[in-house]
Amino acid sequence: MNDFIQILAQAAPAPESAPQGGGSSMLIFVVLMFAAMYFLMIAPQRKRQKQHQKMISELKTGDRVLTIGGMIGTIANIKEKTFIVKLGDNNKVEFIKSAVQDKLGDEIPSEAGRN
Repeated sequence: MNDFIQILAQAAPAPESAPQGGGSSMLIFVVLMFAAMYFLMIAPQRKRQKQHQKMISELKTGDRVLTIGGMIGTIANIKEKTFIVKLGDNNKVEFIKSAVQDKLGDEIPSEAGRN
């Protein structure tokens, strides 16, 4: 039994002290990762969102718009939170303002690669 205890005592390594100063370098790394993520992902998204909000606020009756569902129409009426969009001869559909993806000119957009 004593031999077994001596073998265990020799096999167990002595506890080492924790390395000094490792926490501050890890904190700097985390801060740099957050800053990179902000400038590469969050800031451009906020810029696009502000541009979209500006575009929606400047829309008026008679503007041609493209919805996020792919429908193209002309704004017939503007309400507080919605647009009434004319989609053809006598078809009018009500969309929430955020459903408008883009303001179009007079031309009909074509798919990329189509002639």
